[in-house]
Amino acid sequence: MLSSFHLPGEAQLSSHKPSLAEETNQVFHQGEGGHVTQVWILLFVSFCRNISYNPLLRIHPGHFDHLIQLQSLALEGIEIPEIETKMFLPMKNLSHIYFKTFQYCSYAPHVRSCKPNTDGISSFEDLLANVVLRVSVWVIAFITCFGNLLVIGMRSLIRAENNQHAACIKVLCCADCLMGVYLFFLGVSDVKFRGEYNRNALLWMESVECRTIGFLAMLSSEVSVLLLTYLTLEKFLVIVFPFSNLRPSKPLTGVVLASIWLLGVVIAAVPLMNEDVFGNYYGRNGVCFPLHSDRQEKPTAKGYSTGIFLGLNLVAFLIIVFSYSSMFYSIYKTGINATDVRSRLHRDVAVANRFFFIVFSDALCWIPIFLVKILSLLEVEIPDTISSWVVIFILPINSALNPILYTLTTSFFREQVEVSLCRWQRRHMLKKDHKSLTSSTILMETPQISCYHLSSYLQPLTVLDVQ
Repeated sequence: MLSSFHLPGEAQLSSHKPSLAEETNQVFHQGEGGHVTQVWILLFVSFCRNISYNPLLRIHPGHFDHLIQLQSLALEGIEIPEIETKMFLPMKNLSHIYFKTFQYCSYAPHVRSCKPNTDGISSFEDLLANVVLRVSVWVIAFITCFGNLLVIGMRSLIRAENNQHAACIKVLCCADCLMGVYLFFLGVSDVKFRGEYNRNALLWMESVECRTIGFLAMLSSEVSVLLLTYLTLEKFLVIVFPFSNLRPSKPLTGVVLASIWLLGVVIAAVPLMNEDVFGNYYGRNGVCFPLHSDRQEKPTAKGYSTGIFLGLNLVAFLIIVFSYSSMFYSIYKTGINATDVRSRLHRDVAVANRFFFIVFSDALCWIPIFLVKILSLLEVEIPDTISSWVVIFILPINSALNPILYTLTTSFFREQVEVSLCRWQRRHMLKKDHKSLTSSTILMETPQISCYHLSSYLQPLTVLDVQ
């Protein structure tokens, strides 16, 4: 009985059909100019088949229908662009299978062991391949949601000198919060499929839930990029052209914010409108985010994601870098020429330092994404762990840091928080006045002094501090 079968890659066959065969099946077709034009292979009842690394362009869906006793099948090094679940279902006794990529394993959910058993993000058993990813997705989701919701609440309670800018920051926090929601549901799905992910991988990647969280992640990413670009240009006009009237009005700000959200929704929704053109755009991997391109991806989907990541996002990143560089230069030039306003320069320098961290966080987030996208388009082999680090750790960086960079570290926001806390303390002390006149007199004097003492340090704010 045949225990192993291997078709050499250099075989020069034209047509062969054995006269004595238990079962035969037409297996492979190779295009014109190839060595193998038509191969008829005797399908003996055997336990192991190895047809790895053969120059095959197509495997027929019914090729394995008669191999009901097969226990091991090796298809390493072979691209299977038309892979389907029904190809492997007839092999009920199949326990081991070997593919070129981990993504193929989801099409053989009944097999006990599949190699490779991970793509760096997911594994044969779990949606998130290791403990670091499982813990990190919950921690980053909490930090992102908590930080952005905190800023939305504080910005709503504390009076803002520039209401338009405050509205932009709150909208930015809403967009960034969606990234936290995406990570949260990714963590929930990981718990749901723990220990049996491969059995449900195909259903998960083709599910409405996967497409929905992929849509949310793309929406969050693109709205955040567009809003950061708008905020940067707004600040650029204030600093580089301080005496011009180039300031967006309240109606214009509302139109811009609405347009950014509409554009973000369109960008995220277009791939969902025609599956024949884009394929399963968000379901290319277990985390439902279309970052890494592969040969199975449809040309339209590949071109679309390239246009988004290496077109729109790259242009936005370059605009941000150029604008902040110009602002750095403008602040430096002002410090040299305007000696009469040197008392203000320490505030401008503080803002300039924040500029550096804003640009640095943007670069830390987007440069790795640009590199991964370029390398995948060039079909350069990328280590599997890189993709997981980019999606779980790199992509949410801006969403987690934006509340800190645009709100919590600004001098205006800190001073307003101190004033609000002081006023709350005074109100709290005044309530006790009804209990004891003596104690209330003593308690009221101290907070009043502290508040007045605090206000003496609140120097006049520049436009930079307000923003």
